[in-house]
Amino acid sequence: MINPYLPLEAEVIERVQETPSIVTLRLRLTDPDARHRFYCAPGQFNMLYLYGVGEVPISIKSGPQSFLDQTLLLDHTIRAVGRVTRALVKLEPGARLGVRGPYGRGWPLNLAQGKDVHIITGGLGCAPAVSVVHELMRQRSRFGRISVVQGVKHADDLIWRDQYEHWAKQPDTQVLLAADQANASWRWHTGMVTGLLDQLHLDTERSLAMLCGPEPMMRASAERLIELGLEPEQIWLSMERNMQCAIGHCGHCQFGAAFVCKDGPVFNYPAVRELLGTRGF
Repeated sequence: MINPYLPLEAEVIERVQETPSIVTLRLRLTDPDARHRFYCAPGQFNMLYLYGVGEVPISIKSGPQSFLDQTLLLDHTIRAVGRVTRALVKLEPGARLGVRGPYGRGWPLNLAQGKDVHIITGGLGCAPAVSVVHELMRQRSRFGRISVVQGVKHADDLIWRDQYEHWAKQPDTQVLLAADQANASWRWHTGMVTGLLDQLHLDTERSLAMLCGPEPMMRASAERLIELGLEPEQIWLSMERNMQCAIGHCGHCQFGAAFVCKDGPVFNYPAVRELLGTRGF
Protein backbone atom coordinates (compact mmCIF):
# COMPACT_ATOMS: atom_id res chain seq x y z
CA MET A 1 0.00 0.00 0.00
CA ILE A 2 1.26 3.49 -0.91
CA ASN A 3 2.05 5.58 2.20
CA PRO A 4 -0.38 8.56 2.13
CA TYR A 5 2.06 10.74 4.10
CA LEU A 6 5.06 10.39 1.78
CA PRO A 7 5.31 11.88 -1.72
CA LEU A 8 6.47 9.66 -4.55
CA GLU A 9 9.04 11.08 -6.94
CA ALA A 10 7.73 11.93 -10.39
CA GLU A 11 9.39 13.29 -13.52
CA VAL A 12 7.88 15.83 -15.90
CA ILE A 13 7.65 14.02 -19.24
CA GLU A 14 5.83 16.73 -21.18
CA ARG A 15 4.75 20.33 -20.65
CA VAL A 16 1.86 21.84 -22.63
CA GLN A 17 1.21 25.59 -22.52
CA GLU A 18 -2.60 25.70 -22.75
CA THR A 19 -2.96 29.49 -22.24
CA PRO A 20 -0.59 32.19 -20.93
CA SER A 21 -1.49 31.20 -17.35
CA ILE A 22 -2.48 27.51 -17.70
CA VAL A 23 -0.08 24.60 -18.17
CA THR A 24 -0.63 20.84 -18.35
CA LEU A 25 2.17 18.75 -16.86
CA ARG A 26 2.41 15.10 -17.87
CA LEU A 27 4.12 13.18 -15.08
CA ARG A 28 5.57 9.70 -14.69
CA LEU A 29 6.42 8.12 -11.35
CA THR A 30 10.10 7.25 -11.34
CA ASP A 31 9.64 4.06 -9.29
CA PRO A 32 8.38 1.22 -11.58
CA ASP A 33 6.84 -0.61 -8.61
CA ALA A 34 4.89 2.51 -7.61
CA ARG A 35 3.64 2.87 -11.18
CA HIS A 36 2.42 -0.71 -11.10
CA ARG A 37 0.49 -0.19 -7.83
CA PHE A 38 -0.95 3.25 -8.56
CA TYR A 39 -4.59 3.56 -9.58
CA CYS A 40 -7.10 6.37 -9.29
CA ALA A 41 -10.78 6.81 -10.05
CA PRO A 42 -12.12 9.66 -12.20
CA GLY A 43 -12.67 12.71 -10.01
CA GLN A 44 -9.86 12.07 -7.53
CA PHE A 45 -6.88 14.39 -7.02
CA ASN A 46 -3.17 14.32 -6.20
CA MET A 47 -1.08 16.56 -3.98
CA LEU A 48 1.84 17.95 -6.01
CA TYR A 49 4.89 18.86 -3.93
CA LEU A 50 7.77 21.07 -5.06
CA TYR A 51 10.76 20.95 -2.74
CA GLY A 52 11.43 24.29 -1.03
CA VAL A 53 8.16 25.78 -2.32
CA GLY A 54 5.16 23.81 -1.05
CA GLU A 55 2.31 21.47 -1.95
CA VAL A 56 -1.08 21.94 -3.64
CA PRO A 57 -4.03 19.71 -4.60
CA ILE A 58 -4.49 19.27 -8.35
CA SER A 59 -7.16 17.20 -10.10
CA ILE A 60 -6.01 14.29 -12.23
CA LYS A 61 -7.02 14.92 -15.82
CA SER A 62 -5.85 11.57 -17.23
CA GLY A 63 -8.42 8.95 -18.09
CA PRO A 64 -8.23 5.57 -16.32
CA GLN A 65 -7.04 3.95 -19.54
CA SER A 66 -3.62 5.46 -18.78
CA PHE A 67 -3.43 3.40 -15.61
CA LEU A 68 -3.78 0.11 -17.46
CA ASP A 69 -0.36 0.75 -18.97
CA GLN A 70 2.57 0.35 -16.57
CA THR A 71 4.20 3.46 -18.04
CA LEU A 72 1.51 5.39 -16.07
CA LEU A 73 1.39 8.97 -17.31
CA LEU A 74 -0.52 11.40 -15.09
CA ASP A 75 -1.82 14.67 -16.53
CA HIS A 76 -2.41 17.66 -14.25
CA THR A 77 -3.67 20.98 -15.62
CA ILE A 78 -2.54 23.90 -13.46
CA ARG A 79 -3.45 27.59 -13.42
CA ALA A 80 -0.77 29.93 -12.04
CA VAL A 81 -2.57 31.68 -9.18
CA GLY A 82 -0.34 31.30 -6.11
CA ARG A 83 3.24 30.73 -4.98
CA VAL A 84 3.24 26.96 -5.54
CA THR A 85 1.27 26.91 -8.78
CA ARG A 86 3.39 29.71 -10.25
CA ALA A 87 6.46 27.56 -9.60
CA LEU A 88 4.85 24.37 -10.92
CA VAL A 89 3.88 25.85 -14.29
CA LYS A 90 7.53 26.81 -14.88
CA LEU A 91 8.73 23.20 -14.68
CA GLU A 92 10.22 21.77 -17.86
CA PRO A 93 10.57 18.14 -19.04
CA GLY A 94 13.10 16.33 -16.87
CA ALA A 95 12.22 18.24 -13.69
CA ARG A 96 11.37 16.20 -10.59
CA LEU A 97 8.62 16.78 -8.05
CA GLY A 98 6.65 14.87 -5.41
CA VAL A 99 3.23 13.26 -5.85
CA ARG A 100 0.97 12.13 -2.99
CA GLY A 101 -2.29 10.41 -3.74
CA PRO A 102 -4.71 9.70 -5.17
CA TYR A 103 -7.17 11.11 -2.65
CA GLY A 104 -10.88 11.65 -2.22
CA ARG A 105 -14.08 10.17 -3.54
CA GLY A 106 -14.53 10.25 -7.31
CA TRP A 107 -17.58 10.33 -9.56
CA PRO A 108 -20.31 7.68 -8.95
CA LEU A 109 -19.82 5.72 -12.16
CA ASN A 110 -21.47 2.68 -10.58
CA LEU A 111 -24.72 4.66 -10.33
CA ALA A 112 -24.37 5.90 -13.91
CA GLN A 113 -24.42 2.43 -15.49
CA GLY A 114 -27.19 2.25 -18.09
CA LYS A 115 -28.13 5.92 -17.63
CA ASP A 116 -27.73 9.14 -19.58
CA VAL A 117 -24.87 11.19 -18.12
CA HIS A 118 -24.85 14.99 -18.30
CA ILE A 119 -21.54 16.66 -17.40
CA ILE A 120 -21.78 20.41 -16.77
CA THR A 121 -18.63 22.38 -16.05
CA GLY A 122 -17.32 25.93 -15.81
CA GLY A 123 -13.90 27.44 -16.34
CA LEU A 124 -10.85 25.35 -15.45
CA GLY A 125 -13.29 23.51 -13.22
CA CYS A 126 -13.69 21.22 -16.20
CA ALA A 127 -10.44 19.38 -15.32
CA PRO A 128 -12.04 16.97 -12.79
CA ALA A 129 -14.66 16.06 -15.40
CA VAL A 130 -12.28 15.31 -18.26
CA SER A 131 -11.17 12.03 -16.70
CA VAL A 132 -14.76 10.87 -16.29
CA VAL A 133 -15.56 11.70 -19.93
CA HIS A 134 -12.55 9.58 -20.96
CA GLU A 135 -13.94 6.70 -18.88
CA LEU A 136 -17.45 7.08 -20.28
CA MET A 137 -16.02 6.94 -23.80
CA ARG A 138 -13.81 3.97 -22.97
CA GLN A 139 -16.82 1.99 -21.73
CA ARG A 140 -19.31 3.61 -24.11
CA SER A 141 -21.72 0.65 -24.33
CA ARG A 142 -22.41 0.76 -20.57
CA PHE A 143 -23.99 4.22 -20.65
CA GLY A 144 -26.81 5.97 -22.45
CA ARG A 145 -26.58 9.44 -23.98
CA ILE A 146 -23.68 11.63 -22.92
CA SER A 147 -23.83 15.43 -22.73
CA VAL A 148 -20.77 17.60 -22.14
CA VAL A 149 -21.62 21.23 -21.34
CA GLN A 150 -18.73 23.64 -20.78
CA GLY A 151 -18.82 27.33 -19.98
CA VAL A 152 -15.99 29.89 -19.77
CA LYS A 153 -15.87 33.60 -18.96
CA HIS A 154 -14.14 34.58 -22.18
CA ALA A 155 -13.91 32.68 -25.47
CA ASP A 156 -10.10 32.77 -25.23
CA ASP A 157 -10.29 30.77 -21.97
CA LEU A 158 -11.55 27.61 -23.69
CA ILE A 159 -8.83 24.96 -23.69
CA TRP A 160 -8.87 21.45 -25.24
CA ARG A 161 -10.99 22.55 -28.22
CA ASP A 162 -9.86 19.55 -30.29
CA GLN A 163 -11.01 17.26 -27.50
CA TYR A 164 -14.50 18.75 -27.42
CA GLU A 165 -14.77 18.48 -31.20
CA HIS A 166 -13.69 14.82 -31.02
CA TRP A 167 -16.31 14.04 -28.37
CA ALA A 168 -19.02 15.80 -30.39
CA LYS A 169 -18.46 13.30 -33.23
CA GLN A 170 -19.10 10.27 -31.02
CA PRO A 171 -22.45 8.41 -31.16
CA ASP A 172 -25.25 9.69 -28.89
CA THR A 173 -22.99 12.46 -27.57
CA GLN A 174 -23.95 16.12 -27.27
CA VAL A 175 -21.36 18.87 -26.72
CA LEU A 176 -22.52 22.38 -25.83
CA LEU A 177 -20.11 25.27 -25.26
CA ALA A 178 -20.72 28.75 -23.88
CA ALA A 179 -18.69 31.90 -23.25
CA ASP A 180 -19.87 34.90 -21.25
CA GLN A 181 -17.82 37.08 -23.61
CA ALA A 182 -17.40 35.97 -27.21
CA ASN A 183 -14.80 36.97 -29.80
CA ALA A 184 -14.92 37.14 -33.59
CA SER A 185 -14.19 33.42 -34.01
CA TRP A 186 -16.62 32.14 -31.37
CA ARG A 187 -19.34 30.03 -33.02
CA TRP A 188 -21.10 28.61 -29.97
CA HIS A 189 -23.46 30.06 -27.35
CA THR A 190 -22.75 33.50 -25.91
CA GLY A 191 -23.93 33.85 -22.33
CA MET A 192 -24.08 31.88 -19.11
CA VAL A 193 -23.60 28.12 -19.22
CA THR A 194 -26.99 27.71 -17.54
CA GLY A 195 -28.52 29.07 -20.74
CA LEU A 196 -27.60 25.81 -22.45
CA LEU A 197 -29.39 23.45 -20.07
CA ASP A 198 -32.73 23.73 -21.87
CA GLN A 199 -31.01 22.19 -24.91
CA LEU A 200 -30.16 18.95 -23.08
CA HIS A 201 -31.93 15.77 -24.14
CA LEU A 202 -33.00 15.26 -20.53
CA ASP A 203 -34.75 12.01 -19.74
CA THR A 204 -35.40 12.72 -16.07
CA GLU A 205 -36.18 9.07 -15.28
CA ARG A 206 -32.78 7.77 -16.37
CA SER A 207 -30.29 10.62 -16.04
CA LEU A 208 -27.37 11.50 -13.79
CA ALA A 209 -25.72 14.94 -13.74
CA MET A 210 -22.11 15.63 -12.76
CA LEU A 211 -21.15 19.27 -12.13
CA CYS A 212 -17.87 21.00 -11.40
CA GLY A 213 -16.65 24.57 -11.50
CA PRO A 214 -17.34 27.76 -9.52
CA GLU A 215 -19.89 27.19 -6.75
CA PRO A 216 -22.40 29.87 -7.91
CA MET A 217 -22.39 28.26 -11.37
CA MET A 218 -22.90 24.76 -9.91
CA ARG A 219 -25.71 25.92 -7.63
CA ALA A 220 -27.51 27.72 -10.46
CA SER A 221 -27.07 24.75 -12.80
CA ALA A 222 -28.29 22.25 -10.20
CA GLU A 223 -31.37 24.31 -9.40
CA ARG A 224 -32.17 24.71 -13.11
CA LEU A 225 -31.86 20.93 -13.62
CA ILE A 226 -34.29 20.43 -10.75
CA GLU A 227 -36.72 22.88 -12.40
CA LEU A 228 -36.42 20.76 -15.55
CA GLY A 229 -37.50 17.68 -13.60
CA LEU A 230 -34.28 16.08 -12.36
CA GLU A 231 -34.36 14.89 -8.75
CA PRO A 232 -31.70 16.44 -6.45
CA GLU A 233 -30.37 12.93 -5.70
CA GLN A 234 -29.50 12.57 -9.39
CA ILE A 235 -27.04 15.49 -9.21
CA TRP A 236 -23.41 15.24 -8.09
CA LEU A 237 -20.94 18.11 -7.51
CA SER A 238 -17.14 18.27 -7.30
CA MET A 239 -16.17 20.77 -4.60
CA GLU A 240 -12.94 22.74 -4.23
CA ARG A 241 -11.41 23.83 -0.93
CA ASN A 242 -7.99 24.70 0.49
CA MET A 243 -6.73 21.15 1.05
CA GLN A 244 -3.37 20.95 2.80
CA CYS A 245 -3.07 17.46 4.28
CA ALA A 246 -5.51 15.55 2.02
CA ILE A 247 -6.29 13.00 4.76
CA GLY A 248 -8.70 14.88 7.03
CA HIS A 249 -6.23 15.93 9.74
CA CYS A 250 -5.59 19.64 9.23
CA GLY A 251 -9.23 20.77 8.97
CA HIS A 252 -8.60 23.37 6.25
CA CYS A 253 -11.16 21.77 3.95
CA GLN A 254 -13.89 21.34 6.58
CA PHE A 255 -17.25 21.53 4.82
CA GLY A 256 -19.99 21.36 7.42
CA ALA A 257 -19.48 18.02 9.15
CA ALA A 258 -17.50 16.65 6.20
CA PHE A 259 -13.98 17.07 4.84
CA VAL A 260 -13.69 17.76 1.13
CA CYS A 261 -10.40 15.85 0.93
CA LYS A 262 -11.70 12.50 2.17
CA ASP A 263 -15.52 12.72 2.07
CA GLY A 264 -15.43 14.46 -1.32
CA PRO A 265 -14.45 16.16 -3.50
CA VAL A 266 -17.54 14.63 -5.14
CA PHE A 267 -20.75 15.06 -3.12
CA ASN A 268 -24.39 14.29 -3.80
CA TYR A 269 -26.24 17.60 -4.19
CA PRO A 270 -28.71 17.13 -1.29
CA ALA A 271 -25.74 16.72 1.08
CA VAL A 272 -24.33 20.17 0.23
CA ARG A 273 -27.36 22.09 -1.06
CA GLU A 274 -27.82 24.21 2.07
CA LEU A 275 -24.08 24.73 2.64
CA LEU A 276 -23.68 26.27 -0.82
CA GLY A 277 -25.97 29.04 0.24
CA THR A 278 -24.31 29.62 3.61
CA ARG A 279 -21.64 32.31 3.97
CA GLY A 280 -18.43 30.85 5.38
CA PHE A 281 -18.78 27.44 3.74
